[in-house]
Amino acid sequence: MSTFSLKIIAADKTFYSGKCYTIIVPAIDGEQQIMSHHENMVIATKEGEARFKESEDGEWRIAVVGIGFVHIARNRVTMLVDTAERPEDIDRVRAERAMERAKEQLRQKQSIEEYHVSRASLARAMVRLKEAGKFEIK
Repeated sequence: MSTFSLKIIAADKTFYSGKCYTIIVPAIDGEQQIMSHHENMVIATKEGEARFKESEDGEWRIAVVGIGFVHIARNRVTMLVDTAERPEDIDRVRAERAMERAKEQLRQKQSIEEYHVSRASLARAMVRLKEAGKFEIK
């Protein structure tokens, strides 16, 4: 089994650092899977779910990530994102409030910069709610 070194770094913490068998990231142009000895490259990522396995027969671990990029070089993968959290750690009430705030801001007249910030906030809140909903105890 061949592995590579993976680091998932958010603005406020290192979410994961260790060996990895495979990772699937939410790239701008669709999901991208990375395995050991992948070609050197940089991938732009969007808000969504990153899934990775530490070993071939291991369980999938999930990170809800914000926008960022993935740097692949010399069998090392570094994912730099603005946010990274486990789905079960998401506060649904807080995410719902953030979504409502973003929707309200979008309804108001704004500069183009404010508009893009509001759209990004809305996208992040929607992804957080979607991913948190997958892991709720029914």
